[in-house]
Amino acid sequence: MVAQISTETTTEIIYLDRDDQPMSDNTKQFRWIVTIKENLELLFAEEPQVFVAGDLLWYPVEGNNKIRLAPDAMVVFDRPKGDRGSYRQWVEDGIAPQVVFEILSPGNRMAEMSRNWISMSSME
Repeated sequence: MVAQISTETTTEIIYLDRDDQPMSDNTKQFRWIVTIKENLELLFAEEPQVFVAGDLLWYPVEGNNKIRLAPDAMVVFDRPKGDRGSYRQWVEDGIAPQVVFEILSPGNRMAEMSRNWISMSSME
């Protein structure tokens, strides 16, 4: 009897915790990002099932680490508070962020903001 040995190998997909992009282009933009994120934290401080994050990589699709965004601030209802290296939607019961903030900077043109909007809209 001859047994066949499987030669199939799987490559582990790595979901990075950083995108090497600056959080902001200037102090004014940074101040707005921090203000919005921190006030969201305060608003939902007593809600254990509301996750708030700033500049966190969001991976909506398991198996594809190329589809990702890092919103300036985001809110996810029905997910517990806590630290995460990235937001991997399939690990979070498939729940996408319901509220996302992107702060316009002088370096962001309207076309780029539109692309971000389209990208985020298609990730739901």
